[in-house]
Order: sequence, then structure tokens, then C-alpha cells
Amino acid sequence: MANESMKTGADLLIDALQKNGLKNIYGVVGIPVTDFARLAQLRGMKYFGFRREDAAVDAAAAAGYLTQKPGVALTVSAPGFLNGLTALAQATKNCFPLIMISGSSERHIIDLDQGDYEGLDQYNVAKPFCKAAYRVDRAQDMGLAVARAVRTALSGRPGGVYLDLPADVIGQQIEVVNGEDAGIYEVVDPAPKQAPSDEAIERAVKVIKGAQKPLIILGKGAAYAQSEELVQKLVADTDIPFLPMSMAKGLISDEDKHSAAAARSLSLSGADVVILIGARLNWMLSHGAAPTFNPNAKFVQLEIEATEFDSNQKIDAPLQGDLNSILAKLVPALEKTDYHAPSVWLDAIKAKVDENVAKFAKRVEAGETNAKFGYYGALEPIKEYFLQHPDAYLVSEGANTLDIGRNMVDMKLPRHRLDTGTWGVMGVGLGYAIATAVETGKPVVALEGDSAFGFDGMEMETICRYHLPITVVVINNGGIYNGTDREVADQPGPTMLDAQARYEYIAKAFGGDSYFVSSYQEMKVIFAKAVESKRPNIINVQIDPSMGKESGHIGNLNPKLDLKK
Repeated sequence: MANESMKTGADLLIDALQKNGLKNIYGVVGIPVTDFARLAQLRGMKYFGFRREDAAVDAAAAAGYLTQKPGVALTVSAPGFLNGLTALAQATKNCFPLIMISGSSERHIIDLDQGDYEGLDQYNVAKPFCKAAYRVDRAQDMGLAVARAVRTALSGRPGGVYLDLPADVIGQQIEVVNGEDAGIYEVVDPAPKQAPSDEAIERAVKVIKGAQKPLIILGKGAAYAQSEELVQKLVADTDIPFLPMSMAKGLISDEDKHSAAAARSLSLSGADVVILIGARLNWMLSHGAAPTFNPNAKFVQLEIEATEFDSNQKIDAPLQGDLNSILAKLVPALEKTDYHAPSVWLDAIKAKVDENVAKFAKRVEAGETNAKFGYYGALEPIKEYFLQHPDAYLVSEGANTLDIGRNMVDMKLPRHRLDTGTWGVMGVGLGYAIATAVETGKPVVALEGDSAFGFDGMEMETICRYHLPITVVVINNGGIYNGTDREVADQPGPTMLDAQARYEYIAKAFGGDSYFVSSYQEMKVIFAKAVESKRPNIINVQIDPSMGKESGHIGNLNPKLDLKK
């Protein structure tokens, strides 16, 4: 009979995770963590096994974003750890709370460079790519390590944490006295509220009150903070127009009259006061610089991390704290002033919105009837479906697929759109979709460019294995950006892929449903049917290879060289 007073490091790790409300693990098993995953399942945790580590870590990151609890990822040592490292770094850049746990070699072998199986000093390799890295050298420290990882992942600006588990520690046994778990506890208030001073609020109110052309920019930080009620009240009380970044769509319905999304250029270049809520002045906002922005604009920034202030532009009214605490003070303070955005500014934005919406409607209408089947015809049925079913979730990646889809598909609810985020990394789609389906139980649409799908397409087997309600839409134009690159020396051009590829067969291979469409009429009929089946499926949407432009909306970032040689 086993000695019930003895517990392994694996036992204690499971105890600590469960004590802190972490129930799901996304990973890839192998030496030395296979039995740990089995044990976690036996102890009541859910383990979701992937085909590659980066997709598993991406899934855990998405889980953290959706739940405000650290997602948990598990990888094997060295190569598996390295495969997951990009996703760990991306989670940190995206401010998604994540704990990536990897088995590793024993320290005495690594430190003397004796050549262990898959030997790598993972602990030190991970440090530059996450908020913090911790190595557990003794089983009795497992509870403390998990507590530190949870608090680090959630406090301040959320992000990724790496937890290094040498193989001997996983199996190491310690005696548990009086039946109590050694050092296992639930972290108290892991993300403490932080409110700005009254002086900071007064400064911000003064700046906003002086605005003739105010603009609110909503970032994914506001979505993560679940601050939609206060944001909606701020806009309703002040009539300040808002511009949502892609993952902030739905904090306020895209159909709201205050949305300036269809007048982005005018609103950014004209605004004299810009209020940043959970958004950063990084490359996606041209670093806050002219000509994208008014060179004389003043900035009010709501931000948890003080070092973000003045990182690109002077911040005239910094408000440091968690967004809900800031808004809980800022909204009533502005309400007392009875400030409203001037009607002249609102009318100018509305006129530009109406103009651009009319232009866009013509593109969509042309896409329905054009002899060349392209993005607008392919995406219109998706747009219509989400208007009627706002509780469905959308995950998107690609270049043109991502950019045009972001403009076309409106969101009515918060946190219902996930995409490539701050780094614009491809290969996140299916991992994010899997976690979204697991954590919410809702139907998910993964809208993929054909190039983007290639990064993690094998995770379709994972989707089928767990019978998840995910519809993968592959917009296939036969290339990275498009399929018309010129051939040189009997080789396909660098951006060319197979325009005739039958991506839908991948779903069929693993027991899912498969659909092929090559016209707007076919997509109109099939898309709703596929999603409402709540079965794993792929819709391969074959559009004209000439559709799409290089790098989507950010072709200016790709240096052009003289190719006449």
C-alpha cells in the first residue's frame, strides 16, 4: 500500500494549480512530463493535447485573456520549450496572463554542460521573453512557485511567466505532515486595484474639458479588464466618439452612433485631445506621430504600467492604475462638469462615416456579383451571420483576410474577437480558437488566410479529437498576400502557394466536415449551416489569385528593392 503521507512534486504542482482555480492545461507531452499530464487528468483537471507547442501555448494565452486567470501551458524540454517560446513572448507583448510550464534536465548536468537528453538551460533562455522565470529545485517549493507565477502573471500589466521543472523535482517525494499540503495556498488578491490620485483625475478632466475635437481610443487592455460598462457610460455621458482597436471591438457595439471606426483617418488626424484606454501608442497607432495624428494633440492615457507613459509622445494627463478603478473616478468627475463633445466635431465624423460606409457598401455589393470572386463576396455572409448571432466568437489571422475582415465584420459584444495582436504573429488562429471554444462553450469561427492556416493547420486534428464547435474558414487566393507572384528560373515566386489546394480535406481526414465554395452564392448557403452544426469543419473558400495586396494594410513596412537585376 502506498504511503499516503508522501507526495511528489507533480502532486504538489496539481494541488497548487487547483487551489488557485486553474483547471485546464493546454500542452504537448513527452519526456519528462507525460505522467504529470495523466496524473492531472486523474485528479480532475482537463488536459488538452496539441500537435505543436506554440499552438498549445497560444491557446493558454487566449484562455488567460478571456478568463482573467493565467492560462496554463505544458511542454516537454528543450525543443518543445523552444517551440513554445515564441508564444510565451507574444503573450507577454499582448499582456495576456499565462504560465508556461516545461520539464527540463537536471541542474547538475546542465550546469556542468555534461550533455543530457534534450539538455538546455531553459530557465535562463526564457528570461528575456517573459515577465519572469522561476525554477523549482525542491518539491516543497512547488506551492510557492505557483503562487509567485500567478501573482506575476496577473499583477500590474499581465503577461507570461515561465516555470522550469527539472525532471527529478517532478518525481521527488516529500512527507506531508498531518495530511496538509506543504506550502499550498490560494493567492490573496493577485491583481490589487490601483486608483489614481484626485489630482491626476482633476488634471485629466481639465484637459478633456478643453477639447473641441476629443477622441477615445479603446485597446485590448480595456477588453481584458472587462471595463465595458464604465466605457459605455463614459461615451454615453460625454458623446465623445471612440475608435476601437481590433480586439477592443464590441466593448461598445460597432453599430453605436459614437463609433468613428469608419472615419479613422479623419478622427485621428483631427482630434485635439486623445484619450487612450487600454491602448498603447505603438506601431499600430503610428507611435502617436503626425501626420496620422494632429501634431498639437494632447494625450490622456489610462494605463497600469507607468513606464508606458511618454514612451512615444508627451502624455499631458497620465492616469496610472487599473482601468476600472481609473474609470470609476474619471466618469463621475466628468459627469459633474456636464461636458459633451461639440456637435460640429460629431457632425464632421458622422459625415465621413456615412461617406465611407456608402463606399464600402458598394465594394461589398460588387463582391457579391463580381465575376472575380474575392474577399468582399467571401466575407459578406460572415458579416451578416455575426450581426444576427453576436454571441459567436471570431478568431482571425492573415494579411488581407485579417484587415478586410476587421473592417467588415462588426462586433456587438466584448472579447468576442481575437486576432494576431501587438506583434501580428501568424499561426495563432487555431490555438486561440480551441481555447475560446473550451473556455466559453460557444461556437467559434477561425477566419484564416491560406498562408496563415499553414502555420498551425494540423491543429484541426486537435479540434476534431475534442469535438469542438469550430468552423475554420480558409480564404485561399493561392499565396502569401496573393497568388500572382512571378515565377523565376522555373520556381514559384516567393509568395506563391497552391491556388487549387483542397484545404477542406484536412477536416475530413480527422472526422470533421468539409466544404468547398468558389462563389458568393455558395458561401451564403454553406457558412451558416457549417457554424450552426456545432461540429468541427473547414470551409475552403477559393477566391481569385489576383485578389489581395502585399502585406495587407501595412505594405509600407516591407522595404521595396530593385528587382530588375
